[in-house]
Amino acid sequence: MERIKFDQYEKGATIPELEHGPIAHMDLVRYAGASGDFNPIHTDPAFAEKVGLGGTIAHGMYIMALLGRLATNWVHPAQIKSYGVKFKGMTRPGQNVKMSGSVKRVRPEEKELVVAIQAALDDGSVAVAGELVIAAD
Repeated sequence: MERIKFDQYEKGATIPELEHGPIAHMDLVRYAGASGDFNPIHTDPAFAEKVGLGGTIAHGMYIMALLGRLATNWVHPAQIKSYGVKFKGMTRPGQNVKMSGSVKRVRPEEKELVVAIQAALDDGSVAVAGELVIAAD
């Protein structure tokens, strides 16, 4: 992975998008095993239905991880100074997730880019949104 340069980006510039999906039930089962989060709202459709969710929902951290892949596909991981998100909606099996971002601020003194990122679903709703701070060379 090549490192990005500070002068390559200006405010409003977009970063390469990433699409994933559709989310499969098995993705959630695998993520449960990897993360240790076996809450049945993520893995047991009958239970998730019974508690009023209308079926299983993806782990928020799974969608955050997909959004993190957007960042690491774009910049060298060592350039990521911070990464934070807010969970805004539920993602269900069968949905596609489109990750995107754009430069929100340029900090010339620090040679940093602040990038707004989001994971949007098929219907256009945003499941996860956040911000990256990138140290550009």
